[in-house]
Amino acid sequence: MTPVERFRELLAIPTVSHADSADTDFARFEEFRAALERLYPLVHAHLEREIVAGHALLYRWRGESPTEPLLLLAHQDVVDTAGQPWTRDPFAAAVEGEGTDATIYARGAIDDKGALVAILEAVEEALAEGVVPRTDVWLAFGHDEETLGEGAQAMAALLAERGVRPALVLDEGGAVVEGALPGVTAPTAMIGVAERGSATFDLIAREAGGHASTPPSFPATARLARAIGRVQRHPFPRRLVPPVRAMLATAAAHAPEPLRTVFRRAALTGPLLTAAFAFLGPETNALVRTTAVVTRLEGSAGDNVLATAARATVNVRLLTGETISDAAIHLRRAIADPLIDIELRHGGDPSPVSPWQGAAWRRLAAAVGETLGDDVVPLPYLQLGASDSRFYTGLTEHVYRFAPFHLTRAERDALHAPDERIRVEVWLRGIRFYRALLAS
Repeated sequence: MTPVERFRELLAIPTVSHADSADTDFARFEEFRAALERLYPLVHAHLEREIVAGHALLYRWRGESPTEPLLLLAHQDVVDTAGQPWTRDPFAAAVEGEGTDATIYARGAIDDKGALVAILEAVEEALAEGVVPRTDVWLAFGHDEETLGEGAQAMAALLAERGVRPALVLDEGGAVVEGALPGVTAPTAMIGVAERGSATFDLIAREAGGHASTPPSFPATARLARAIGRVQRHPFPRRLVPPVRAMLATAAAHAPEPLRTVFRRAALTGPLLTAAFAFLGPETNALVRTTAVVTRLEGSAGDNVLATAARATVNVRLLTGETISDAAIHLRRAIADPLIDIELRHGGDPSPVSPWQGAAWRRLAAAVGETLGDDVVPLPYLQLGASDSRFYTGLTEHVYRFAPFHLTRAERDALHAPDERIRVEVWLRGIRFYRALLAS
């Protein structure tokens, strides 16, 4: 079989995770694990594998030295496609187009089986050539990254217990993109040196309830609607945090004047930059402020029944340097209504910031230049979403988030959305990136 054929077979297995693990079909994960054993025989003959937390997969490839190992992360699970208007079967892994336009359409093509399978292809290929890595190589493939991350937490705890201190941890994250910053025309490898925190709050308005034919003058649903409007009208303040400052400073050399000077002098031009970023779009706005959005609404169970509790779920993504407590205070001030209860359901503060200089960074940058194009500029980046990498920051300060795929705007927009896809040529180039990283 070819690498693409193996990739398509694994994409066809619907390893969908759900917030309630009782809804997850774990037989699919067992099917996926069996397929890995069959498709990558050298990996399973030469690497030590443990099954952690029921379904997470932890591999150890012993190298010449166990010190300062490389740890590569990915996850087996994908998000559900229910209710999404796919124009193709999301688990058929169909290939459309020819040559450089050949594209695989499938859930998980990018997030995150693209990286997982590319890593295994790189290791299998290296083993076939008799390669012995300079240091140990660990592979950690979680099974519930899209929901709870319990698999990653368990593997990180196990590695910490064993005293494993990686020289470099690499997980999914940014990609090779174009037009990431105004005026920067060179393709950029967006390497996450930190990621925002995440918290879920419930806003709750309560009342006695009753029949909808005799509503009170200001029912719970109206009070909740007012609170939601106030959250929308009072966004979190804008700030330039260290990872974004580093991104601008690095990009400055590739920007024309006057942007070059604006980027280089961010200490002075910060208010101008944050205002511009907030205006340019959702991605750049999320780089300069904590964001909050209502994602779910609940009220009465009946059409003619007053809600005794109207509830709004607010997803908050925390900028570097802010905490869950800060977010709760901001929401309370914005809502300004003591009759709205604000309850934290779950969450975690932002990750530490990894250095964008030094041996680990140079190792990543060298692999980018060697395999993805010597014109690609590695940029430190603040990852906007959460990943399993946050659980490994206690092992080392060198935790990075980057998927070695050149993605268009439309391809990035398809993540967690209909018609997720990756170009075949782009995915094959990602295998070469991991090979270079293993050899470094």
